[in-house]
Amino acid sequence: MVGRAEQNASDPDLGVLAGRLLFAVQDELFTKLAAEGFDDLHPRHGAVLAYIDKDGVRATELAQLSGQHKQVIGKLVDELEALGYVERRPDPADRRAKLVCPTERGLAEMRAGGKIMSGIHERHARRLGRERFIAFKSAFMDIATHQRRLRNS
Repeated sequence: MVGRAEQNASDPDLGVLAGRLLFAVQDELFTKLAAEGFDDLHPRHGAVLAYIDKDGVRATELAQLSGQHKQVIGKLVDELEALGYVERRPDPADRRAKLVCPTERGLAEMRAGGKIMSGIHERHARRLGRERFIAFKSAFMDIATHQRRLRNS
């Protein structure tokens, strides 16, 4: 029988591969964000920052998009609000609801993060070839979407 370490070295499963990619991308992204002055952010904040829209989004939608529990998102929004990246505003569509909106600092982080992620994508597209990278990303998105549907059913 092959040990888990050997298995994960030679033929890792989807979870291991996805985790390796996630952690490597997060490490590069947050290291570069820190160098640009956003050194108070942590990878856990990505559950909000990756999905926030410039016009704001409800916390329940952030939870759904990120796959995190609503309570986790609430705690992260509290942290990001205290750090000055987001603020809660009344939702014009439903005054009882709140939108999580980026502040000027949040918008600056979104621009910086977008540039960094574009650079990461471009590097991999050059390495694999643009068509292979697009096909890889499409297949990866399909698998992730299908897996999330199974989880939510």
